[in-house]
Amino acid sequence: MQSAIESRAGAPALGPRVTNGVNWVGLQTLYMKEVRRFSKVWAQTLAGPVVTTLLYMMIFAVALNGARPGLAGVSMAAFVGPGLIMMSILNNAFQNSSSSLFQSKINNTASDFLTPPLSPLELTIGFSAGAMTRGLLVGLITAAAVWPFSRFGLVHLWAVVYFAFVASVVMSTMGVLAALWSEKFDQLSAVTSFVVTPMTFLSGAFYLVDRLPEPFRTASRFNPFFYLIDGFRYGFIGKAEGSVAVGAAASAVAALLLVLAVWRMFTTGWRLKS
Repeated sequence: MQSAIESRAGAPALGPRVTNGVNWVGLQTLYMKEVRRFSKVWAQTLAGPVVTTLLYMMIFAVALNGARPGLAGVSMAAFVGPGLIMMSILNNAFQNSSSSLFQSKINNTASDFLTPPLSPLELTIGFSAGAMTRGLLVGLITAAAVWPFSRFGLVHLWAVVYFAFVASVVMSTMGVLAALWSEKFDQLSAVTSFVVTPMTFLSGAFYLVDRLPEPFRTASRFNPFFYLIDGFRYGFIGKAEGSVAVGAAASAVAALLLVLAVWRMFTTGWRLKS
């Protein structure tokens, strides 16, 4: 009995677990949790957005194709198709990370990922990668669904891959920040309704920004979603309204800043730890 007491007394006091290097098992577990979360309700998270996108295609490309001239030297359908794909990536990457983290907050289950030995960087990567997977997967399914109507080509593969990846990073991290900031569902809904949706629809997905009157034309140039959609469309039709190089650099900087912001929020535990 005494020896047992002495052995316990000589043991180090219990405290936060410290890991050296990357916790690959924990990171993979968090990522798979996020993927399984949306894959279990695939009819809502994967099929639903594709049906909505097809409705947009029917309205803007099929119904109006004969009533409106082509845009940027291509048909209306070929112009709108890439914009719809990018919109799917943007919206679904944001919705996945924002809803997942926000539900953890309101259900008081944030300890499920705060208690395990996961560093702030691993939390950032896990939540972002899960949301990116949903956004890119929905984008891929959407591309296959709208192609028979749009018949777009593939001119610059690097632009398609690059802007799709950067867009998913931007929106997945924006979703995390929105969820951390929101304390009520109304606040998270307001971010979607008054920030994400207007910026998405006013980014030139359905029209040429150069045809807008001032000051809306200049204002559109400050919309980061414009450069994401414009660069992504450039990969398909080979034409862009703005500078592809500027758009690529600006979107990369935005993605880096958002990743650092999320990492900082997880480091401080802002609105996660009481």
